[in-house]
Amino acid sequence: MNRIQSINFFPCDTLGWKKVLLVLFAFFIAASSFSQTSTVKTKVQGWHLLDEQNDGYMGISLQKAYDLLKGRKSQTVIVAVIDSGIDTAQEDLKAVLWRNPGEINGNGVDDDKNGYVDDVYGWNFCGSKEGENLVHNSYEVARVYHGWKNEFEGKTENEIPAGRKFLYGQWVRASRIINKDYESAIKEKPAVERYLAAVTQTSKTICDRLSVKEFTTKDIKPLLGNADQDISRAADLWNDLFKQVPDSSIKNTLFIDEATRFLDQLNTKIDRKLKAPEDWRGQLTKDNYTDINDRFYGNNNLKIGSGHHGTMVAGTIGAIRNNGIGVDGIADNVRIMAIRAMPGGDEHDKDIALAIRYAVDNGAKIINMSFGKPVSPYKQFVDDAVRYAASKGVLLVHGSGNDGADITNDVFYPTATFINGEKATNLINVGASGDRSTGGLAASFSNYSNKEVDIFAPGVYIHSTASSNSYQDADGTSLACPVVSGVAALLKSYFPDLTPGQIISILTTSGKPIDEVAVEPGTTDKKVKFSSLSSSGRIVNAYEAVKLALAREKN
Repeated sequence: MNRIQSINFFPCDTLGWKKVLLVLFAFFIAASSFSQTSTVKTKVQGWHLLDEQNDGYMGISLQKAYDLLKGRKSQTVIVAVIDSGIDTAQEDLKAVLWRNPGEINGNGVDDDKNGYVDDVYGWNFCGSKEGENLVHNSYEVARVYHGWKNEFEGKTENEIPAGRKFLYGQWVRASRIINKDYESAIKEKPAVERYLAAVTQTSKTICDRLSVKEFTTKDIKPLLGNADQDISRAADLWNDLFKQVPDSSIKNTLFIDEATRFLDQLNTKIDRKLKAPEDWRGQLTKDNYTDINDRFYGNNNLKIGSGHHGTMVAGTIGAIRNNGIGVDGIADNVRIMAIRAMPGGDEHDKDIALAIRYAVDNGAKIINMSFGKPVSPYKQFVDDAVRYAASKGVLLVHGSGNDGADITNDVFYPTATFINGEKATNLINVGASGDRSTGGLAASFSNYSNKEVDIFAPGVYIHSTASSNSYQDADGTSLACPVVSGVAALLKSYFPDLTPGQIISILTTSGKPIDEVAVEPGTTDKKVKFSSLSSSGRIVNAYEAVKLALAREKN
């Protein structure tokens, strides 16, 4: 019997305790903050703005774009950020925030008669009229699964009336996801519990021996081969575990915290199948969710509960340029409209649809949508809002998602394809690229598709504005999306007559073509042509976009 099995952390098996540990540790690499830590090898703040030829980074060549535009006047463009909210006091953003010209701040009156009281910077569709905000939301898949389980469970598509077939399809997909997650969680949970017990107990053994609360790899070296068998076994376990991470400063507590968090995730997946989610949103908004015309709910509280997400997105698009503080955004003549429709958890279709309409009605010409989900039960609400935006000449920019998946068939909503099969002409879908110095041109987490993703943009190690006058680095298509929104706003500002369709055409045909092999997102070693990951096979480039816009203008 091997050493770790002798103290009964794991049942007897043929793998051996070290291999079991490595297998379990792989769980955390795939589903914990270990994997969320940037894979950047060379950290250069603002690399996404740089030029490959001049600077050596596969950025968007922003300065070269502005050099082409010298002497040309621009018009202010309103860019709506539908997100988690924005810190309206952020030092590098507050001067570029949109202000509703028809509203008097804080007087409690709907001065512009648009139905939203004191919507000075925008509106929050995730809160009560009294100002309380939704900060934790449920999983849309669980909402759909439990919401229509009684109606659809056990039925085939042939038994479903024509008018319910789309919703039935959404329920079937939700059911498949819920059951797959449940079955995998049930299977993985016992081993994770044993792993957590092992690292917790052995950690306590070492901490007691060293009279410390936490330790690193160097601290356990003197304990290897200790005469006390329990201490020797514990040190041996941790020595092997520390070898799996390159950072020697990592402490034992991180492993325990990650194991605990992963176990919590498994329990959540189990609970999602067994229990219907709480309707936290409805308890606050008190609207009729099935009625798109019941739209005057929420409040103007854009900051509380917003976190950093929306603030980072806004800064990527339009943080004040060349002011000597913080970061530089992409577009130099924008106003950022803040619309909160994405709390912690999946967004609701009705909130997104009304957020799009609010943005359009208040003058936005570009709408950034760094969110998404695998099912969309009230997609018709969103489809109609996208059509409305198209009728008013408004471009929608959407992030493709961070599952490292091909979304050709596994849809990530919202999409440019309507329920009736028609295609929106004003929506561009964006995947996340990196630089060769950040681990590769295709971000490992980015969703991709040669049909559903239009273009890639920098989305790895993006340095941007965060709440409370702070600045953070982040990865995600949530950051690639505003890079494209920023370039689109730049084009619209200097070429105001461009339509959404023309902007999409310019971005996708002028982007940097990548004719080389990349590691397929979601894998560690599968090689594919980068050009196969999106319909354009390109990475957005501001300089090339401006150059093409100038050329088309002459023609």
